[in-house]
Amino acid sequence: MNKKTDVVIIGAGPAGIFTAMEMIRKGSRQKIVLVEKGAAVEKRHCPKDKAKKCLNCKPYCHITTGFSGAGAFSDGKLSLSPEVGGSLPELIGDELAQETINYADQIYLEFGADEHVEGLGNEEEKKEIRLRAIHAGLKLVDCPIRHMGTEKAQGIYYGIEQYLLQHGVEILFGYECKNLILENECCKGVILRKGEEEMTIDAERTVVATGRRGADWLEKLCEEHGIAHQPGTVDIGVRVEVRNEVMEKVNRVLYESKLVGYPKPFCNKVRTFCQNPGGFVSQENYDKNLAVVNGHSYKELKSENTNLAILVSHNFSVPFNQPIAYAQKVGELTNMLGNGQILVQRFGDILDGKRTWEKELSRSNIKPSLPDAVAGDITAAMPYRAMLNIINFIKAMDEVVPGFAADETLLYSPELKFYSNRVKMDEHFNTNIQGLHCLGDSSGWTRGLMMASVMGVLMGREIVAQEQQD
Repeated sequence: MNKKTDVVIIGAGPAGIFTAMEMIRKGSRQKIVLVEKGAAVEKRHCPKDKAKKCLNCKPYCHITTGFSGAGAFSDGKLSLSPEVGGSLPELIGDELAQETINYADQIYLEFGADEHVEGLGNEEEKKEIRLRAIHAGLKLVDCPIRHMGTEKAQGIYYGIEQYLLQHGVEILFGYECKNLILENECCKGVILRKGEEEMTIDAERTVVATGRRGADWLEKLCEEHGIAHQPGTVDIGVRVEVRNEVMEKVNRVLYESKLVGYPKPFCNKVRTFCQNPGGFVSQENYDKNLAVVNGHSYKELKSENTNLAILVSHNFSVPFNQPIAYAQKVGELTNMLGNGQILVQRFGDILDGKRTWEKELSRSNIKPSLPDAVAGDITAAMPYRAMLNIINFIKAMDEVVPGFAADETLLYSPELKFYSNRVKMDEHFNTNIQGLHCLGDSSGWTRGLMMASVMGVLMGREIVAQEQQD
């Protein structure tokens, strides 16, 4: 089967969605085909709500795959500062990044995002928290947050999905991109597959925006087709869970405390990420049955706990330059110890050099919000360098948030962020392959919903500008 279009977009996450939307808003007449491996947002349902345990859905996890990507089932936080969300400002500049953040934010508001912005005001209390962070050797990154919420985000993205369909965007659900069609260093389209069916799409422009889940796939394509790229950073860490009482002040003043440090002895970058007041720890499944931990929070439903990620940045270049593969191996080993499930361990047990047992969890003040996590020993799988960085960072965090390093604080593993491969592009998002553009988290330039959306907006404008010139 063969199809022809002007623009084909691989991946219906925020980067791909906002590329198509901006083309429409700018009056483009070009035919757009949006390809998504998963289902429409209204058809994405995780059976864990009823089964109370992960069923390892096939052929893909509904939490990570489908229209809006992982965004529809995350807590839906939009970071409103260019200081947060990856390295895109290095490519386009801080001023344009902030302007486009404001523009994309207005679009989210148009589709129903909450007008309230977290992290504004409370300046004196912020100063106090920042001072404690400085004393602990940490940097507090002040970033306003618009919180859509897990259940609200799905409704917002459903509205966007219907908008695209009503404006003539053809969305192909359930199709996986198997390869690019290249001729003389020019991308001519893509090859898709759905079950036994194979489809070829010829296109003037191909936009790859496959998100974190597609980072490994894109890295392999770069190697196969000579798409200029370089190994980037991979994040390996844990998700930490404490009682809301411990985080009460930080949650109220900042909502999300973005802290960065370089703990001794290794001085690697360690940071907090994706803080969820009253949230829930969750499991996501990637290819090859890799189970990883994440967290989310609803607008209405609240737990007694706050969870956040602590991530250690790793860079590899010589002689080893496959950071995504390295992180996957760490995850696989951790899954092995947990018999395919997420591992959880008390911080005090880590310091004591012992594993955690289920009976010990039942005695604690904090009840795990991921009930099917397996009590065990994450240190048996976590590399020494990463584990020591995490331990020392948690101790530093305790100076900012007293009680954070309590014995009963829970650590879940593995938390992995697959966006290490960075595609080389100019400020117009042109790769060394004519007609090929790479966006969002899979490109290595963004991290999170807002910056991926920003990249999509700018890509849409670039396509329309070229259309008008032609």
